[in-house]
Amino acid sequence: MVATATEDEIEKFHLEVGDVVITKDSESWDDIGIPAYVEATAEDFICGYHLAFMRPNSGLLEGRFLFRCVQSRPVALQLELEATGVTRYGLPKGAIGNALIPLPSLETQRLIADYLDRETARIDALVAEKEKMLALLEEKRAALISRAVTRGLDPNAPLKPSGLDWLGDIPKHWTVERAKNLFSVRDQRSESGLEELLTVSHITGVTPRSEKDVYMFQADDKAGYKLCYPGDLVINTLWGWMGAMGISSLEGIVSPDYHVYTSKGLLLPEFVELLCRSKPFVAEVNRWSKGVWSSRLRLYPENFFEMRLPVPPHDDQRNIIAAVEESQHKTKELAGVMQQSISLAKERRAALITAAVTGQISVEEMAA
Repeated sequence: MVATATEDEIEKFHLEVGDVVITKDSESWDDIGIPAYVEATAEDFICGYHLAFMRPNSGLLEGRFLFRCVQSRPVALQLELEATGVTRYGLPKGAIGNALIPLPSLETQRLIADYLDRETARIDALVAEKEKMLALLEEKRAALISRAVTRGLDPNAPLKPSGLDWLGDIPKHWTVERAKNLFSVRDQRSESGLEELLTVSHITGVTPRSEKDVYMFQADDKAGYKLCYPGDLVINTLWGWMGAMGISSLEGIVSPDYHVYTSKGLLLPEFVELLCRSKPFVAEVNRWSKGVWSSRLRLYPENFFEMRLPVPPHDDQRNIIAAVEESQHKTKELAGVMQQSISLAKERRAALITAAVTGQISVEEMAA
């Protein structure tokens, strides 16, 4: 590891085993005071600019116990109340040192730390397992969408080559069309700029900007922004290569840098939305996007119109839409139950830490 700090900085800010590092400066208020316990160090491993470290007095305080104290609600609340700022938050000088913490004997501190290490490890393992299940559910959902929009629902349907690498074989009764035969550009502009502002992401598709926690610059005057209507396909030109596109369910305006397309009727809007959420299609959009490097790729209409897309009969499209919708409903219910279980486990973890460091759990119970 190559040190980027000076020798003086390394000497002053180097970390030792047992130190507790906390965030003291962040764009998010929720990040203030988040602790980490230093288990191993190197000579040039130093505390960063946005962090502060607390070094326990070896004769009075155990580092692992201090770490748990900062995680506990009474101590964390003290730091939260001291945090100041509007768009960026920070702890004033002295706020960390002035925080009050419980101070049982070193023997009790070690007992509490050992107990919490055991119990939180069990809870963390349970949470990790449930989060793994959530990830598998998401993978299953994505796989269903990708297969449905490229192969249909009938696994025994006769297939034919599509002639496209990204699409592979498709049902014999499907066709393949250039996007220019399926869509046309809508380039209507707002006169007032007062319509609802919409945004497009690879996660949520087309949604109202008001629902997003974003801090990017917005123009005061949105006259000249592009109009879009329910059923329109909207592609974020800058981020289309990573899947920032989708069908709008709302009437509103989007950035002049986006592109808006209307369907000519062969593809149903709901089917196009599923297509936009499928990994093979997103990869093909990436291939047709042009730029010097990946972060500068753009998908312009002339490139989009050269893409070739699967066109199932409308009945097939409706069946695919209904099947995916039913599957997503079941997945959403199951994911909701698991999310609730994860939240409850994390709440129990936080309550357990607070109870242990504030003496609400007996020494005998922790030693058992």
